[in-house]
Amino acid sequence: MDLEQRRILRTDIPGPASKSLHARRQQVVSAGVGALLPVYIDGADGAIMRDVDGNQFIDLGSGIGVVTIGHTNQQVVDAVSNQANHYTHTLFTVTPYEPYVRAAELLTSNMKGDFPKKAAFFVTGAEALENVVKIARRATGRNEIAVFDHAYHGRTNLTMAMNFKRHPYGTNYGPLASSVTHAPMSYPLRDPEGMTGEQAAMRAINYLEKRVGADQLACVVIEPIQGEGGFIIPAPGFLATLGKWAKDNGIIMVADEVQSGMARTGKWFAYEYEEGFQPDLVTVAKGIAGGMPVSAVVGRADIMDMSHPGGLGGTFGGSPTAVAAAVAVMEQFESGPWLNRALEIGEIMQEKLDSMVSKYPFLAERRGRGAMQSLEIVEPGTLNPDAPMTEEILKACYERGVIPLSAGTYGNVIRMLPPLAISNALLMEAMDVLDSACSDVATSRGMLSISSS
Repeated sequence: MDLEQRRILRTDIPGPASKSLHARRQQVVSAGVGALLPVYIDGADGAIMRDVDGNQFIDLGSGIGVVTIGHTNQQVVDAVSNQANHYTHTLFTVTPYEPYVRAAELLTSNMKGDFPKKAAFFVTGAEALENVVKIARRATGRNEIAVFDHAYHGRTNLTMAMNFKRHPYGTNYGPLASSVTHAPMSYPLRDPEGMTGEQAAMRAINYLEKRVGADQLACVVIEPIQGEGGFIIPAPGFLATLGKWAKDNGIIMVADEVQSGMARTGKWFAYEYEEGFQPDLVTVAKGIAGGMPVSAVVGRADIMDMSHPGGLGGTFGGSPTAVAAAVAVMEQFESGPWLNRALEIGEIMQEKLDSMVSKYPFLAERRGRGAMQSLEIVEPGTLNPDAPMTEEILKACYERGVIPLSAGTYGNVIRMLPPLAISNALLMEAMDVLDSACSDVATSRGMLSISSS
């Protein structure tokens, strides 16, 4: 694809062709497969998606953080095409192939930590989480796992149990997996005033010691920046304190970087921002392969090698085309300006979003790192979540050709994960659309003083 990098609105959103396709979809696709915005895409390039009606949208979601490197990145397209011309499948655990090994070399060499590392590839983020728990249980001989409030880890039986919010991911899908305990998360906006990261960590540690017992825990699994939870960044010291406690008690520390990893925050992994924190294992997916389905667990070789041959893997895990795409993405992250670009995007977004927080009292705060930014929306003068207003603002953005995403335990967070290929001009245009959407929704709600400011 070679789409002009600009927003174009030719019809109402959704347009007639999309409406027709949606009617067909409703006849044959399960209602359990939702649709945030029923516009049907027939092309995408860089930071632009084009629908079947010819409308072009500025993508601030990247397929929920998947096409971090941009839609139809040429090196990814070339790698997939070349690989498909040679072979599409053999199964690595039957007859292996070089791209899997090369992807593992790239992933292990870019994980921080002064210890030998190994990796294994799977298909989805949830599958990576399932396997990291298997690995931790095998290595420790323990069964219990700890996760955190506001966490999201997937839609499989185990990961549904690991999620904090039941609906819509786990409603009426039980019974769910056992031996999962949720601990209090550091949420600076909503924690008691003055609570430090260390204090928040001790709150979680005390709970886990009383509720489970440190000697029963196989692993502690945490997102260094929570994704579906609303881009919550724990207070400084939280992760380091938690990690030290885990190490002292023989508990495997797992960083779930499915959404926050792979250059999204301006570093390979978001956990790198926390001084003194070193996870044993890391899960990755989404942005690792430019849109191809692949995930991984990477970390300490001694832990990774505790699993017996045949204990890890799967028919499509680390498929040739997927790992070829992952190699193309990671080699660009190593050699190109992508990490710096994520930081540049973050600076542009932060300046604009912070000005909006100052202007609109229903915006409680802006938070995020690099090209992973969000706004939390509340009733003015309170911390009461305002999910309906959040939906109104998102709808106004969609109608104007800009696609951010919702998030948050309370449904009151707007999250933005723009492709790193986005231009400054296109990014600023998207930010201006978001600003105007906030202003118009405020006006419609009678907040005239807000919109006039």
